[in-house]
Amino acid sequence: MPKSTGLRNSVLDHLFGGAPLTPPAMVYVALYTAPPADDGTGGTEVSGGSYARAAVDNAQTAGNWAAAAGGAKANARPIVFPTASAAWGTITAFALWDAPTGGNMLYRGSVVSPFTVTTGIVPTLGVGNLVLNEV
Repeated sequence: MPKSTGLRNSVLDHLFGGAPLTPPAMVYVALYTAPPADDGTGGTEVSGGSYARAAVDNAQTAGNWAAAAGGAKANARPIVFPTASAAWGTITAFALWDAPTGGNMLYRGSVVSPFTVTTGIVPTLGVGNLVLNEV
């Protein structure tokens, strides 16, 4: 799925003489029951029930992301969220943000394998279930 509108603009500005583009040290994975738009608006991010975006160390040495291939990049390690203290619904989409709340959306997409979160579940995006696709 696509880069956000803001990230596309930053990449274009960077490539064509604009400000340097510095990757964030951490990215925050948000779960959605309905996907957001490219500009980060809309969609239904999970809320309540102990939900919080999952922080992922973005350093190359952390090994959290597989090497890009064929215009796609995926998580190389499971991404684990807090134990749900209430039902979160069926997770169908994700977005990567540069902050634990609010912030700027970087990417969005559909999870490879949608799943339903009920009370007591530790929601986890297994290896390869979060794919960033440029094609």
